[in-house]
Amino acid sequence: MGAADLGKDPSEVAAMFDATAKRYDLMNGLFTLGNDRLWRLQMNRAVAPQPGERILDVAAGTGTSSAPMAKAGALVTALDFSAGMIEEGRRRYPEIEFVQGDAQELPFDADTFDAVTISFGFRNVQNPRAALSEFFRVLKPGGRLLVCEASKPPLGVARAGHKAFMRTVPVIGRLASSNPESYRYLVDSIEAWPDQETLSRWIRGAGFTRVAHRNLTMGAVALHRGRKPTEQTMRMAIIERPAADEATA
Repeated sequence: MGAADLGKDPSEVAAMFDATAKRYDLMNGLFTLGNDRLWRLQMNRAVAPQPGERILDVAAGTGTSSAPMAKAGALVTALDFSAGMIEEGRRRYPEIEFVQGDAQELPFDADTFDAVTISFGFRNVQNPRAALSEFFRVLKPGGRLLVCEASKPPLGVARAGHKAFMRTVPVIGRLASSNPESYRYLVDSIEAWPDQETLSRWIRGAGFTRVAHRNLTMGAVALHRGRKPTEQTMRMAIIERPAADEATA
């Protein structure tokens, strides 16, 4: 998988994360200058996990994002496609259920979870829109989707500074990591990832309503949210649509 090849073969990406599992969170803190903790805190606040809720944390890695939700009393299922990440996660958080699986073909029944979350793993999914359809399927009506992912700073100065910083990441990776290619992939995947408005359109296209996003760190990261409509809200939308059509006729 070269620098220009972001076909994201699942087996290759999984193998890359297998190799970095033990030091993944440590290196994340290094490359984000500690901001990863602040971003995950914001994500957890947005999820607002409640005791007894069933939450699916996709691309959960070693469980760093799953643990605060479990601590709040939610019943968290942490899913990842990397066996190495899951092994490390089970070692760190034996109280959390870890499942190896593909975000594009979730091994769960429809209408199962109160919330689906994914933090900094969406860029690694081969077909993100297929994954969004799966998130929609496994959510209960009224369930919420939360996505925290690298994004595009909207302001010119912030965008230029972000690009300059990203150019240093592979250099640091060669010095600090035994798997520097993974940090070349990190930069390429961030650069190839769509902007905030495009991701919002994808989320709406999957059927979610109340779609919104909030920029973090001047837009280097964005926190997206959406809701799976209930039958009542779907009926209201159907009723309101003809009324709107008549008004514009």
